[in-house]
Amino acid sequence: MRAGLGLVGDRYFNRPAHRNASITLMAVERLPRPGTHPADLLCTRRHVLLRGTDVDPYTGATVFLDCGTGTGPVDLAVRSTARPCARLDTTLGPGAQRALPGGGGVRCRPLTDGTLTVGPALFGVRDPGRTAAC
Repeated sequence: MRAGLGLVGDRYFNRPAHRNASITLMAVERLPRPGTHPADLLCTRRHVLLRGTDVDPYTGATVFLDCGTGTGPVDLAVRSTARPCARLDTTLGPGAQRALPGGGGVRCRPLTDGTLTVGPALFGVRDPGRTAAC
C-alpha cells in the first residue's frame, strides 16, 4: 500500500479520481447471505473484510490496520460510505445489493505506506472525530 495512491497492483492504483477512495473496508458480518454459497472477499469488490469490527460508523475518522508484518500499522482516512453496486446481485445472489444500504463498508485514502496481509490484523481508531489532512 502506498500513501495517497492505494493498493499496488489494484486497477485503480494512482488514479486521481480514486485516491480518496482507493481502499474499501467492510465488516464480514454485514455480508448478505442471499445465496447458498457463503460470500467471500472476491465477490464483494471490497479490499479488506474485517471480522468483529463494524467500520461503517467511522466515516470522518482516521483508523489503522496492523497485520503484524513488522512494517507497522497502515493509517487510513475514512472518507465515505461504500455504496453497494448491482454487481453484488450477480456475485452474491439476488437481493444482495438491497441488503446492504448503510452497511456496504467505507472507502478510505491511505495516509501511510505499509503492507497488508491476509490473516489476523489489529484495527484501531486514531482520531474518531476527524480525519488527518489529505
